[in-house]
Amino acid sequence: MSAHPRLSLNQATIKYADLAEALAATVTAGYESIGLWREPVQAAGLSRSIRLVEDSGLRVSSLCRGGFFTMEESPARRSSIDDNRRAIAEAHALGAPALVLVAGGLPDGSRDLVGARERVRDAIAELADDAAAARVTLTIEPLHPMYVSDRAVISTLGQALDIAEQFPLGVVGAVVDTFHVWWDPQLLAQIERAAGRIASYQVCDWATPLPADVLLGRHYPGDGVIDFASITAAVEAAGYAGDVEVEIFNQQIWDAPYDEVAARTRDSFAAVVAPHLS
Repeated sequence: MSAHPRLSLNQATIKYADLAEALAATVTAGYESIGLWREPVQAAGLSRSIRLVEDSGLRVSSLCRGGFFTMEESPARRSSIDDNRRAIAEAHALGAPALVLVAGGLPDGSRDLVGARERVRDAIAELADDAAAARVTLTIEPLHPMYVSDRAVISTLGQALDIAEQFPLGVVGAVVDTFHVWWDPQLLAQIERAAGRIASYQVCDWATPLPADVLLGRHYPGDGVIDFASITAAVEAAGYAGDVEVEIFNQQIWDAPYDEVAARTRDSFAAVVAPHLS
């Protein structure tokens, strides 16, 4: 059975698969695209990863992740900037059009949320020329506010766009991830504002109660409360025509066989997301 041609399986959905296993499961389930993560790519080695992707015939929809640069000027910040330059080069080598950036949380001991957000902008400014040269879009991912202290000081699509709009189109953009932004009363207006800036669209569902580790609270599309119709229609209207990734962090799903997860992801996407794509 073939998947929707714009469906991409984000590698995090089958977290324990190595790169070769992830590519095989994605191909077997009839996908045309995969979203990669840096850790499995690095474990395989970049040269081998490039060969594996080429042999699979899959597109790479994005590379996760860069970012984590909210700290003040220090050797740690320099190291983070350098690592993001490597991530840009990896994305280019793998043919990924977008490098997903998770901003990072508050530095240890800090309460300066405004300053942390400014340092995210400053880091992106340092990386913009590298990204432009590589033709890789630095793609800011706003995360749900429950992650603001430890993972991402950028919590809304509007905050991501406030930064992205300071840079040329195609160089800096934003992710619309339904898990993180579905609750935002300004979401549809901000998606309209984001025309030309949406560099990745990621989908999964939200259901309560959340697990003790809220990072693992994602579900298959259709198993929760998110209105994929309105969000997907808005993303389409904003001109986004790229791949749509299903990215799920859920322990039960991670523990399931990879082929089973890839197939159920394909089928749930076909039922609740694909009908709203052009």
